[in-house]
Amino acid sequence: MWLLTPEGFFSIVQKPADRARGTLTVRARVADDLENLRRTVLPTLGPTQTSLGTDYRFRAIAPREDVARALGELALRTTYSNFKDAVAQQQGPQRAALYHEVWDVLYTLQDTTPDTHP
Repeated sequence: MWLLTPEGFFSIVQKPADRARGTLTVRARVADDLENLRRTVLPTLGPTQTSLGTDYRFRAIAPREDVARALGELALRTTYSNFKDAVAQQQGPQRAALYHEVWDVLYTLQDTTPDTHP
């Protein structure tokens, strides 16, 4: 699952080792994003590991239930009316510009996907 939040960008997956431990792996491209998540809603997120040979350089492991609660907490803390403005305020205009590029690419789904709803 990809998550773009004012706290950062995350890819949350269940790696084979996570299955037996009841954990999820939270990956990020920026180490500070994991620290932001740990500080704001997921204090049980384990230490950040750095892996140079992987597509996500930074990762940490957390109990699955805690990740689920953290996602709920992110929703409860949502008070902004414009996501990109909230990102700019929290992480700066450069990160907001990157998120806008993602928004722009995904916007094309609207134009290329047939509308099946009345």
